[in-house]
Amino acid sequence: MMKKIVTIIACAVALGIALVTVFAHFSQVESPSISDSADKAKTSSKIVIGYSAPGFVGNQHLIMQGLKTRAIKKGWEVLVFNANLNAAKQAEQIEFLIAKGVNAIVAVPIDSEAIASSIKKANVADIPFYTIDRAPTCCNIEMSVLSDNYLAGVQSANAMVELLSKRYGSPKGTVLELQGNLLQNVAQLRGAGFHSVIDKHPDIKVFSYDTKWSAKKHTEYTSFFLLSQKVDGIYMHSDSVGIPNVLSALNELALKHKTGDSRHVFIVGVDGSIVALQGIRDGYVDQASSQPINDFGIIVEWMEKRLNGQEIKEEIVTNTNTLWSPAQVKKADIGWKLLLSTTSVTKHNVDDKRLWANQPQ
Repeated sequence: MMKKIVTIIACAVALGIALVTVFAHFSQVESPSISDSADKAKTSSKIVIGYSAPGFVGNQHLIMQGLKTRAIKKGWEVLVFNANLNAAKQAEQIEFLIAKGVNAIVAVPIDSEAIASSIKKANVADIPFYTIDRAPTCCNIEMSVLSDNYLAGVQSANAMVELLSKRYGSPKGTVLELQGNLLQNVAQLRGAGFHSVIDKHPDIKVFSYDTKWSAKKHTEYTSFFLLSQKVDGIYMHSDSVGIPNVLSALNELALKHKTGDSRHVFIVGVDGSIVALQGIRDGYVDQASSQPINDFGIIVEWMEKRLNGQEIKEEIVTNTNTLWSPAQVKKADIGWKLLLSTTSVTKHNVDDKRLWANQPQ
């Protein structure tokens, strides 16, 4: 009987040692999940920031990578979430980051107004909130860094006025404006900048359609409008989305002609995408206001100042090695804004290697 008890005790001890060994092994295995990484935010001395992408469409992957690269160089950890173009999902993901106690949150708002509730919750939790590429239309944030979208619209409008003037001897004609999502300040500013120039010329008639950044709507509106109306030019708020679909629609309507042809439809727009620059080289696109996409991540410099307790001030930021210079740091109704200059691209500078679309992707 005693021998059996000893045997049982020995087995139990061996089993306990085995379980401890197994547990110790798995406790040392690093989990690849975002949630486990985020759990470290409250206890780790490393700076952890949360990044909320609206969806990895268009240029959004490059925007995210630009920020992440700069943050990692500072030794920071970046937790990336993708909302897949769902504003409610973006709000849930931001709430998760707030609950985890990250040091700061950076977002590209899907809806510039709807994100207000997320910003307010972050403010209550004393977590600095930033946006890039797009700014909220209400609520206070630390800073928003984005292209000078108003300037981009102005640059495209100036190009359109010049093109129409060369064709007719004076600025006149019909222009189709393919807007972005008017719920976002980006589209509002690109439209406002364009109209600040165009509206000074009453003989230029502009017809505007809200595409909500939809590729399908770019095709539909172009086809619908050009079937019933002669158009001299097209201005698109996003050439990344618009160029392939607009050129396809023009081709279907037998209206795709190169520059120099009297039937050529002038095309200008904002983004300075790869397809836009290729369109300029091919002679189907006339101008693109190029954003400094890869440089939006420069916001980490101001995030670091905030985390170190340094004061932000209005200033002009210059850098002779970049196209976004001069940039403006200015106080706005929603907080600080860092506006990076856009570059008007035509056939004369389309091969400039500093343009984001000419850089390795």
